Amino acid sequence: MSPQKCYCTLHGTVRRGWSERYGTMWLRRWKEWVPGARRTLSPKPSPRLPDGLRLYAVGDIHGHKRALDELLERIGEDAAGARAAGLDTVLVFLGDYVDRGDDSRAVVERLCGTVLDGVSCHFLLGNHEAVLLDFLKRPASAADWLDYGGIETLASYGVRASAGIRDRGRCEDLRARFLEALPDHHQLFLDSLKPMAVFGDYAFVHAGIRPGRSIDRQKPADLLWIREPFLSDSRPHGKVIVHGHTMVDEPEIRQNRIGIDTGAYVTGVLTALVLEEDRQCLIQART
Repeated sequence: MSPQKCYCTLHGTVRRGWSERYGTMWLRRWKEWVPGARRTLSPKPSPRLPDGLRLYAVGDIHGHKRALDELLERIGEDAAGARAAGLDTVLVFLGDYVDRGDDSRAVVERLCGTVLDGVSCHFLLGNHEAVLLDFLKRPASAADWLDYGGIETLASYGVRASAGIRDRGRCEDLRARFLEALPDHHQLFLDSLKPMAVFGDYAFVHAGIRPGRSIDRQKPADLLWIREPFLSDSRPHGKVIVHGHTMVDEPEIRQNRIGIDTGAYVTGVLTALVLEEDRQCLIQART
């Protein structure tokens, strides 16, 4: 990733005023990567990745295949340059691949295969995938899934449904039709999703963590669903938490967490956080 490209990416995709609000932290980490960036006095130690690694973390996709394709094209170009420079490249997807958008099936199909040549991929479980899997096991008790995105996911697989279904028989019939339409490799993909990934000084989860509890003692429900008190807690968490789940107008870059769910299914903006050593950058698709 060249300094010029990163600089243009930052200022080309984040609204005016962002650098003023967060400039001190950002420029401290970028003072050697971005030409002309001003230095700050007594900078605090910045979180780091292991040397020789460039990592891309992708926010909530929610069935927006076109945004995913555009973002992966941009990441692929950048990653090719990184590998040419001798770096390993890693992609971490933060979950919520399905629901709300109209092309969940195509998103899962894209992620099931080789996402990008030469890039190692890690796929995390989102709360929407968790509820989809619950529906496949207990359709009547997990029928709320239909009301917040499940109908759109089913439609992408050619299964018609309507909101408000709670009757056990109808729910079981709907599950049977979904299982018939769901390819085996999609089921294997959904079953394989992980709750967390850790690289260097960063921990990657879908929603966040329970403040005050060590990273290795987090409860699965918090990793998938938490908002408060995580979002407003300013204490160090042992790792910088990179997360999605809570939609923001622009990425939230804080000392203890980085939120990158920019609401692709509503805004058309899908965000990737790029990390290398102690440096951070953003790549975004806008569709």
